[in-house]
Amino acid sequence: MPLYEYRCTECGKPFEVLMREGVTPACPACQSQSVEKQLSTFAVRAMSPKAAPMPSGGPCGGCQNPGACGFGSN
Repeated sequence: MPLYEYRCTECGKPFEVLMREGVTPACPACQSQSVEKQLSTFAVRAMSPKAAPMPSGGPCGGCQNPGACGFGSN
């Protein structure tokens, strides 16, 4: 099931819920079903034409061969 982001129009609380498309969730804070589906912030950043480049960092430290997996290689 997909993860959807909502904002309650009654209390204003944002929340996420795993559910099928077409089902309206209830707000976990106030139980209202007056909610708005939000655009995922991950999707907004990923699709933005002006997204900042990812910084190149050092090795992740997760293995004995830094850079071999692509992490930390320049």
